[in-house]
Amino acid sequence: MLAEERFALILDLLAEKRTATVQELCEALNASESTIRRDLTELDRQGRLNKVHGGATLPNGQFLADEPTMAAKESLAVSQKQSIAEAAAALINAEDFVYVDAGTSTLAMVRALNGPALEAHYVTNGIAHARLLAQKSCHVCLPGGLLRPRTEAIIGAAAVTALQQFNFTKAFMGANGVAMEAGFTTPDPEEAAVKAAAIRRARQIWFLTDDSKFGRIYPAVISALGDAAILTNRCPDPKYGQLTLVKETER
Repeated sequence: MLAEERFALILDLLAEKRTATVQELCEALNASESTIRRDLTELDRQGRLNKVHGGATLPNGQFLADEPTMAAKESLAVSQKQSIAEAAAALINAEDFVYVDAGTSTLAMVRALNGPALEAHYVTNGIAHARLLAQKSCHVCLPGGLLRPRTEAIIGAAAVTALQQFNFTKAFMGANGVAMEAGFTTPDPEEAAVKAAAIRRARQIWFLTDDSKFGRIYPAVISALGDAAILTNRCPDPKYGQLTLVKETER
């Protein structure tokens, strides 16, 4: 296989997955590790990808505006979200007053709640999250506002005002994109406003983001990278750890 053919296949795989390890690329291209590493070095030199420890990721700054439905997002990165969810649930104590943001990663966290975490008190703007918390006999509060059908999240001025009445010990947030220069972002400005309001009222903030979300930028800014910690299955670029706390579940 010619080098340019390998380059095209590598970039196609990254376009689909956002990140890939050297081992994944070796298996996909049926090529040796030394060949793949040389290809990654050359593509990095050309600015077509970022070579990171153990693999590669697309360059930061890919601007997106799409918003998959809740059902569509639940079928993506399932195992990654599960490992993040279990780690997040383990951070919650019985005495915590917790904000749970709408989203599939945070919904996976609610599914994983057990033991003392079930005794904590919760506020969430996610309809599915509130239902599941109630089924687990947790104390749960829903803010008022408008329901956004695509993400099943409560948004709007009433929701922002309601959140200003609380002080959270911990907030577990979702984002569509995480980028060093743009921070945490999402497609919808009203949803971003609710997320930002919750962050301002929380003492400890965790964004639950699988590795496919790194390097993506969406129109609405939630917060700067340094305003919150990141809980992820795998961080594709160690530079993120220089800007905020990053906790990985795949170590």
